[in-house]
Amino acid sequence: MAATGFHYARRRPELTTLYEVVRDNLATLYAAGDAGFTSPLPGFVRGELEAYLECGLLCRGFAVMACTEPECHARHLVAFSCKGRGFCPSCLGRRMAQTAANLIDYVLPERVPLRQWVLTVPFELRARLAYDAELLGGVSRELASAVMDFYRRRFELEGVRGGKSGAVTVVQRSSSDLRLNPHYHLVALDGVFTEEESADAPTFHALPHLTSLDVAEVLQVARVRILRFLVRRGAVVDTEPLELGAPRAQQDDGLLLLAAAAVTGHPPAGPERRERAPVILAERGEVRVTGALLVSDGGFTLHAATVAGGHDPVGREALVSYALRPPLAQERLTRVGDDLVRIALKRPFSDGTVAVDLDPLSLLCRLVPMVPPPRFHTVRYAGVLASASRLRSRIVPQPRATDPAEPRAPLGGSRCGWRPWAELMQRVFQLDLARCPLCGAPMKLRAIVTDPANVRRYLRHLDEATDLPPRSPARDPPYFRSDVVRRKLTQQLPLIA
Repeated sequence: MAATGFHYARRRPELTTLYEVVRDNLATLYAAGDAGFTSPLPGFVRGELEAYLECGLLCRGFAVMACTEPECHARHLVAFSCKGRGFCPSCLGRRMAQTAANLIDYVLPERVPLRQWVLTVPFELRARLAYDAELLGGVSRELASAVMDFYRRRFELEGVRGGKSGAVTVVQRSSSDLRLNPHYHLVALDGVFTEEESADAPTFHALPHLTSLDVAEVLQVARVRILRFLVRRGAVVDTEPLELGAPRAQQDDGLLLLAAAAVTGHPPAGPERRERAPVILAERGEVRVTGALLVSDGGFTLHAATVAGGHDPVGREALVSYALRPPLAQERLTRVGDDLVRIALKRPFSDGTVAVDLDPLSLLCRLVPMVPPPRFHTVRYAGVLASASRLRSRIVPQPRATDPAEPRAPLGGSRCGWRPWAELMQRVFQLDLARCPLCGAPMKLRAIVTDPANVRRYLRHLDEATDLPPRSPARDPPYFRSDVVRRKLTQQLPLIA
C-alpha cells in the first residue's frame, strides 16, 4: 500500500470502451475500405490497430515480478505493450511519463520558468501537415524561430544584448473530439541566457511579464513566416484566400481524403451533416484578442497563458506532461445505448457542445489519422536546447553523482532515455513496485513468459483468459448506423449504457 492509499492493479484493456469499439468494428472498417466506401488503410495503420488489440493482454506473454522473501508468494504479472504511437492510452501514457522525466532531468535547465505557446493552423492545412514530415517540421521551425526572436528583441529593448532562449516543441494530432488537428505545443524557456566574461556559466534573465499585444506580435511574425515557407514548398499557391497546391506524388491520396474527413467531421469520419464556411485568411494586421494571452489571425491561433515557475518542479513536469499527453483519456469515452459512442469534451466548445455522440465506425475513422507515419518526429528542439547549440552542455542539468555500489541503468548510464516500468509508476503514481505490497521485501523480475504453451498453462492456473477476445465479423452495408449528435448544455443527455 503506497502512502497515497492506492495499490497496484493490473490494467485490463479488454474491458474498456475503446477496446470494444476497435474489436467490434475493425473488420467492418477493413470491409468498407475493400468496398471503396472508405480509403484502404496503409500497412503502418493496420499494424497499429492489430497491435492495439493485443496490448496488455496476458495471453500474448508477460513478465513475472515476484517477492524475494521465500515464504511470501506476492507477485505482479506485467503484460507486454504494443508500443503504439497513435492512440493507445497505456503506451502513449508511458511515452508521456518517460519523455517528460527525461526532459526535466536531462534537458530543461533547472530553476528556469517555462511557458507553453500553443499554435493551431487553419482547417485547410491540417490534413496536408498530418502526412508531410517536411511541412510539419518546417512549420515547427518557423514557430520556434518567431518565439525565440521575440524573446531576443524583448530583452534587447531592456538593454540585454545577445540573449538566447530555447524550446521543446511537441506535435499533437487531434482535438478533444478526436478530429484531426495537427497543432504545436512549444514549451519555451521563459527568458534568455546571456554569456558574461566574469561568469563561469551563462546567466538567465526571466521574462518579467507578457501581454496579449506581445502574443499578437509573435503570431503575426509566425504566420507570415509559415505561409512564406509553405509557398516556397509549393504546399500553398495563394494566401488570400488560402489555396493549396497539389500534394506530393508519394503521398497516399486515399489517406489524405480520410484525413480531410477527420479534420471537418464529414463522412466517413462523421457523418456530421453541417455546412462549414471556408476559412478565409484575414488581411495582415487583422488580429483578434479572444482571451487572456489568446489571439487569432487568419485561421491561426496562438495561446501563451500557461506558465510554470522556475521553483515549481511539480508544475514544470506537469506542464511538459500536458504537452506530451495522449489524444484520448479512457474515462472520456463511454457507450450510449447500442449504436453510439460518446466523447466527453475536456471543455465546452464555443457553441456550448459538451459531448459528441457518434457511430463506433466513425470513431474508428477518427482514430486512423491519429497514427503518425513511420519516422515522423513529434518532439523537436530549438534554440539553446538544440543539439548543435554550444550553450546546451553548459545549461542542461548535470549528471548526478551515483554510488559506485549501485547498479548501472539497464541501457547505458545516467542519461539513458529508457526508464524502467517500476520507476515510472513510482514517479507518476507514487507506487513503489520495487517493494512487496505484503511484506515490504524487494520485488525481482523472475521470468519472462513468451512460449504459448507455458503462457496457457500459467494462465489456466490463475483462471485467466488464454485467448484473445473474439472479434465481431464485418457488417453488411449500410456501415454507419447513426449521424453525429452534438450534445449541448441546454440538451437533456440520454443515459449512458
